[in-house]
Amino acid sequence: MAWYPVLGSSVFFIGVVISIIIYFFKRKWHPVIYIISICTYIFTAGFIIDVFSVEKNGILLILAISALLMIGLGVYLSKALKGN
Repeated sequence: MAWYPVLGSSVFFIGVVISIIIYFFKRKWHPVIYIISICTYIFTAGFIIDVFSVEKNGILLILAISALLMIGLGVYLSKALKGN
């Protein structure tokens, strides 16, 4: 049985509830977008791990590569948007 649909649905539902609560209290969009991106990341990592039957070291490698990718993307976007 594939566990990623259960993980993805759970994370999505929890993320939607938290997003609605945060938007209700703060009336700002950026926390909602952060939560959506976190939920998407968790679902994508779980999907890759489950579909490709990745073992323990592979999971750590996927998480490390995705962390480096996100750090690099964050640094690039912060510099690119600072110029505007």
